[in-house]
Amino acid sequence: MQALCTTCQKREGVNRREMTNVQYVVMKNGRHAARGTCGVCGGGMYRIVSAAEVPGASQA
Repeated sequence: MQALCTTCQKREGVNRREMTNVQYVVMKNGRHAARGTCGVCGGGMYRIVSAAEVPGASQA
């Protein structure tokens, strides 16, 4: 899954990177998100996703 990496954006001007170690979470407002690390620099990444993209999530 690709997401925005702000660290790579600042260093190299490229902001879309492949996310590794992806964990799916639910935010306080009930929206689903994917949290992981950048495959290039190791920085933290966060991406809001739909419930359909989350494996095992109930679609309300």
